[in-house]
Amino acid sequence: MRILIVEDDAVLGAAVRDQVVADGHSADWVTRLDLATEAIAGTVHDLVLLDLMLPDGRGLTFLRALRARGSVTPVIILTALDQVSDRIEGLNAGADDYLVKPFDLAELTARIGSVARRYTGNPNPMVTLGELEIDLAARLLRRAGRTVPLTAREWALFELLLSRPGQLFPKRDLEERLYSFDDEIGSNTLEVHVSRLRKKLGAAVIETERGLGYRLVRG
Repeated sequence: MRILIVEDDAVLGAAVRDQVVADGHSADWVTRLDLATEAIAGTVHDLVLLDLMLPDGRGLTFLRALRARGSVTPVIILTALDQVSDRIEGLNAGADDYLVKPFDLAELTARIGSVARRYTGNPNPMVTLGELEIDLAARLLRRAGRTVPLTAREWALFELLLSRPGQLFPKRDLEERLYSFDDEIGSNTLEVHVSRLRKKLGAAVIETERGLGYRLVRG
């Protein structure tokens, strides 16, 4: 997933970003609401981690505006505001989850996974696709009973394809998953990663629509 982090605390923001990346996601981190608005407008994000007290305003104002525009991007609030009334206000504004600071980074990982599974229509963290067994919560993949290690970039692509098996994903959508990683994106970067996934998962698992994109073949 590509995750937008809106957090002005430098120490916490860096810790959350590092955790998100270590979990195999790509991350964009901003410290102001105006920058968050620009990021949302310019890039498709799968999830937003939102602080409520930012230097240029309240996170709830940003969240309400996001929902008013019809956005269904999941949002997890990260805040020190711990009153029940604060939680109710956040959830009623359109948040999908509410995590009070200080929090354990491992819990953040679990909350991200839970929200992501709900939005892909599969709350079960265990998925079977042919001879593939995928544990989305633990980010583990087995093929015919053997563990298959995937790099962060391979996970990012596989996770998107797995969200809608059988659906064709345009190349630009898949390339978007690679843009926020540090490496420069070359003209054939996507093809290279798809080729590597096929070697690990099986050549028939990912189908090509020439000139259009790729789809994950249903088991």
